Amino acid sequence: MDIIIQSLGFTAGKKLEKFIREKLAGLKTNDIVRANVILYKGPVNNPENDYCEIRLEVPGNDFFVKRSSPYFETSVNECVDILNQSVKKAKKKIESRRQADANQIQNEIIASDDNDKWVDLEEVVK
Repeated sequence: MDIIIQSLGFTAGKKLEKFIREKLAGLKTNDIVRANVILYKGPVNNPENDYCEIRLEVPGNDFFVKRSSPYFETSVNECVDILNQSVKKAKKKIESRRQADANQIQNEIIASDDNDKWVDLEEVVK
């Protein structure tokens, strides 16, 4: 996974960058192509808000999260937690689709065994 960290309006320290890389390494999926992390400070009238945006580039739809808090570390933690939930939800959705197809095939095979006919799996998968 390629991680790109951009800090707008300030220079992020090595410690913060290391923290971000460690947190993103905890995302458990092999499908992630790239993670774009953008850090920036809040507006002048509310300077205690630090913003973090993370976009995970994966095949299909990308995941995007934006959070703010008084510290960058907290913002990054919140973003990674939400991304973890999103990735798990997407995996479950894919697995449920696969499982439904397998159940449909199995039901067709069982039904054909009752009729003692051969089943063409290409027609079942359609």
